[in-house]
Amino acid sequence: MNTWEALVVALRCLRVNKLRSLLTMVGIVIGVTAVIVLVGLGDGMRAGFNKSFGELATAIIISKITGEVPGGGKPKELRDSDITALRKAPDLAYVVPEVSGTAVMQNGPGVEFSGQGYGSTVDYSKVNNREVVAGSMFTETDYQIRNRVTLLGPTVVTALFGGDVQAAVGTNIRISRTTFKVIGVLKGDGNYDDIALMPMSTARAYLFGGNDVVNAIAAKATSVETVPAAVDEINAILSERHRTSDPAKRDFKVTALQNQLDQFNQFMLYLSLFIVAVAGISLIVGGIGVANIMLVSVTERTREIGIRKAIGAPKAAIMKQFLIESTILAGTGGLIGVIFGITFILIGATVMTRVAPNFGVPTISVPAVLVALTVSMLIGLVAGGYPAMRAARLRPIEALRFQ
Repeated sequence: MNTWEALVVALRCLRVNKLRSLLTMVGIVIGVTAVIVLVGLGDGMRAGFNKSFGELATAIIISKITGEVPGGGKPKELRDSDITALRKAPDLAYVVPEVSGTAVMQNGPGVEFSGQGYGSTVDYSKVNNREVVAGSMFTETDYQIRNRVTLLGPTVVTALFGGDVQAAVGTNIRISRTTFKVIGVLKGDGNYDDIALMPMSTARAYLFGGNDVVNAIAAKATSVETVPAAVDEINAILSERHRTSDPAKRDFKVTALQNQLDQFNQFMLYLSLFIVAVAGISLIVGGIGVANIMLVSVTERTREIGIRKAIGAPKAAIMKQFLIESTILAGTGGLIGVIFGITFILIGATVMTRVAPNFGVPTISVPAVLVALTVSMLIGLVAGGYPAMRAARLRPIEALRFQ
């Protein structure tokens, strides 16, 4: 019996037991579908995260350590002179000072909110990736003349204006004891949504005092590749200015957000691999189901095997037939799983785009499809191996006596 004849016989046998064949493929279908869908979701989440926060990969935050410096002593403050020195570093594109503190904001009698007064420069949005959704950013002129203008975070707009962005822009509000004009509304980022952003010169003049101390410094490297060099330059400049030659005794902390992004992506990769491994259990269960059904098939067709061997069929022909049957079962289940997986990914991409665009759109992973399909075929070969060997080893006289 050649391969084509064995294939025809295998298809005929599977067609005779349609329901049994279909139920046997369910485990393979579920496993392949799960692998494709979960890998697609994981890739979509990583892509969405990198799209939303990728621009922050070049961001670097510099802050004063809390408590005493390791080895004794009080940490020195970060000052305007530190910022001037850092702006000379070749691998830093922007260096932005930040001053902040608690401030009570009021929009008429009885409508108030306790948030954060926040002073910075016109480059604040370039470093922190904050968009202005309504109105406009303050200008360099506003900074120079200490103009009493402010941009509000979405939480403040909700508290003072019921979430009406258009009503907020152009309105005068009181922050602490000073009247400010709202010139814009910032896009929410989940962290600093309760702020009233204003020129640092204004914040110092009306809210926090006029000294040269800053709470933190936000910097941005010229590119992702220059982040390590930029961090080294910051450490070198501030260590010299603060007279701390020992890295363990620095009174400041430098945090590169790129490291946190890399850690998140690594975590997502491990999580995706774990989920795919769990989904792969379905493939193993499906393989066990294929092996079980093939063993049942060998038992049911013992007399047929005996007749074929009695008229001269070799062991290889018997093995070939049962291996082809198990491979067809697993392969067909794999193909159906691929179709279901791709369909669910396409539906999910459409739904996620409308419901949660920032979550990340699921994508079809060609390697995942190929691997899942290949594994399903291999499972068919492995699951059918023992039943095929058992069928090939039957002695003709014993098989013919089987009832």
